[in-house]
Amino acid sequence: MDLLRIAENTVMTILLLGMPSLMVSMIIGLLISTFSAVTQINDASLTFVPKVIFVSGFILISLPWIGDKVEAYTHDLWDIILIFGQ
Repeated sequence: MDLLRIAENTVMTILLLGMPSLMVSMIIGLLISTFSAVTQINDASLTFVPKVIFVSGFILISLPWIGDKVEAYTHDLWDIILIFGQ
């Protein structure tokens, strides 16, 4: 495994772990924007607070899965470091 493959694996892991919470944030933002357009209520906290609550809740729910992925990636990376060190 060369350095390019390590970088590729790192980027894929970051995208895999970050994309679900970004999708939740996007969906919540779309729903709040629709609600804001219908009711004509424009307040900055109307979009910020629900996003923080829902994304934080989603991250807490998916934390075991995230931990497993990070642990697997770390073990793979340490194995590669041991191979390069020989």
